[in-house]
Amino acid sequence: MDIKCVVFNPFRENTYLVWDETKECIVVDAGNMNDGENRILQDMIEARGLKPVMAVNTHGHFDHVGGVKWLKDTYGAQFACSKKDAFLIESTSGGMMYGLKCNEVPPIDLDLDAMEELRFGSTVLKVLKTPGHTPGHVVLYNEEQKMLFTGDTLFRESIGRTDLPGGDYSWIMKSILEQIVPLGDDVTIYPGHEHESTIGHEVLYNPFIVEVLNDEVNYKG
Repeated sequence: MDIKCVVFNPFRENTYLVWDETKECIVVDAGNMNDGENRILQDMIEARGLKPVMAVNTHGHFDHVGGVKWLKDTYGAQFACSKKDAFLIESTSGGMMYGLKCNEVPPIDLDLDAMEELRFGSTVLKVLKTPGHTPGHVVLYNEEQKMLFTGDTLFRESIGRTDLPGGDYSWIMKSILEQIVPLGDDVTIYPGHEHESTIGHEVLYNPFIVEVLNDEVNYKG
């Protein structure tokens, strides 16, 4: 499995192009919002001779879904996201908060909340439910290569916001500590913003995790 990250839109969102030797690919959190960004992603796809089969979203916030309709219209890619986040996808309030117009987003084709794994080409990604940043947030794990797409649940030395509609601090910490940390220190995380990291690094240096592990904070409330 190969990965190429490109940063899109004013929120510097990480969009991941993921493919294997079959040339089938998925786009994780397609944050491209305009014609220029669409062209960048298209050039990346065509330069590698790839066939996009899915636009896969870790969650439904507007800065992560701007390119979904373009992928569907251009390549016929199916849209995979948890239907628990449909209310976020259908709302334009997120972009309006920042004076931005949200792109139209098509209906969800594949409900990740009802799926245990995603398959494309010869690749399998486990779908792990990690509510907290949003009710339907998921992370995507490739066990063979120890790669984890964490969206906005876990960042390098930080976590996703929980003060937006549907967010909950106790949920996100439960998701991190019970779903992500047990995967192992050597797993590389690819977050929705900023730089990659490892679970081992986060256990040692992420203040949100450290304070819970040291019993300084009771995340369960």
